[in-house]
Amino acid sequence: MVPHLVYFADPMCSWCWGFAPAIDAIAARHPDLPVRLVLGGLRPFNDKPMDDAAKADIRRHWEHVEAASGQPFDYGFFKRKGFVYDTEPAARAVVAARRLDAGHAFALMRRIAGAFYARNRDVTDTSVLTELATEEGLDTARFEAVFEDPATREETLADFAVSQASGVTGFPTLVAGPKAGGNYEAIAIGFLPPEQVLSRVDAFLGAD
Repeated sequence: MVPHLVYFADPMCSWCWGFAPAIDAIAARHPDLPVRLVLGGLRPFNDKPMDDAAKADIRRHWEHVEAASGQPFDYGFFKRKGFVYDTEPAARAVVAARRLDAGHAFALMRRIAGAFYARNRDVTDTSVLTELATEEGLDTARFEAVFEDPATREETLADFAVSQASGVTGFPTLVAGPKAGGNYEAIAIGFLPPEQVLSRVDAFLGAD
């Protein structure tokens, strides 16, 4: 098998938003290195509105991510009332993009995350996800159809299952392989700054 990376992530994971510059840096330095995206399923099918305790907990995460990564956040999000933090629609939107054109999957995930974290858009809303997909260059009608296709729902669930079966316990997780025996090695389990990630990828590729 060709050496490649596998990236376990969720578009509504704040640490994945913080990790986005590292993914960009890998693409810039190693444009021919395949990266497989597996949607992790952070809080899929959650149906409970956020209470004050949940808001306080998530706000602390955002502050830590902002301090570590420098990524922008719009804290106006915490003025929302009754927001249900269901990550399944955003993940399914990325899978829909992947089914339409695999080259758009990472870009749409980045666009969804940026809309959610930096612009306080409600990316649990299908109309917002469709708008973002259209901005990304996907055909609106085709995206809407594929987003609602039961096969896309099944593929999204399959991604969640792969993440669980792989023993991934948090996002972002980036692994590289295959090595001898078909094994994979961890590049990053949790957030790391881009320079550390690049160093580890270079070492995996023998580029140091």
